[in-house]
Amino acid sequence: MKKIIVLIVLLSSVYFAQTQQSSMLELRNNLNISLENSEQISIQTSGEKKKPGVALIYSFLLPGMGELYADGYDSGVYFTAADVAIWGTLFGMNIYGNWQRDNYKAYAAANAGIIPEGKIDQFYSDISGYLNIDSFNEEKMLNRDFEGTYNTQTHYWAWTDNQSRREYREMWSSSEQAYNNVRFAVGALLLNRLVSMINAVRLVSKYNKQFEESNLPKVSVGLDRDPNFNPYLTLNIRQSF
Repeated sequence: MKKIIVLIVLLSSVYFAQTQQSSMLELRNNLNISLENSEQISIQTSGEKKKPGVALIYSFLLPGMGELYADGYDSGVYFTAADVAIWGTLFGMNIYGNWQRDNYKAYAAANAGIIPEGKIDQFYSDISGYLNIDSFNEEKMLNRDFEGTYNTQTHYWAWTDNQSRREYREMWSSSEQAYNNVRFAVGALLLNRLVSMINAVRLVSKYNKQFEESNLPKVSVGLDRDPNFNPYLTLNIRQSF
């Protein structure tokens, strides 16, 4: 009876060992398949480098678009918003300046007796500082600036009083200030584009650096065991394309 029990135990041990070895081989094969599949999935196109010249063009056309091209629109959105605001200011100031210009010309015709046809901007500036053409011409002649005098027939003006002249000057000054703001707005548009272009190129450089680093071979060393549980080192090299 004891021999039978011992024989059963021995047979059971052999079967268990074979089963364990088969399980280890199957597990290893499964791990190899999973590893191979993982490597196949990781080998994929990760994009391409960005071009600084393209970013410059985009930011010049519309600030912020160069940053969008460089995957950095979180900072580019501020340049886009600034550009929209500046354009709005530019159009608003230009419309206001034209409106005030029409007002002061009409006011001068009604209160100073001028003839608007053929008058340049300098004339409308001069009449804001003198009560009439005679006082203006007298000062020019005293300074021996005879070429700076106006023809009393074609460029006549005479304000009814100094109050009318001051009201005209306020309208003229308001119009000129609006046109000056338009010039500042144009300068702001150019400056906004310049800063956006510089920022876009910086982001492209950062993107390309990260791109190069992500495509470097990745090396890893690990410890594994064969089906007989003997340890051995593994070396894995992964390259993205």
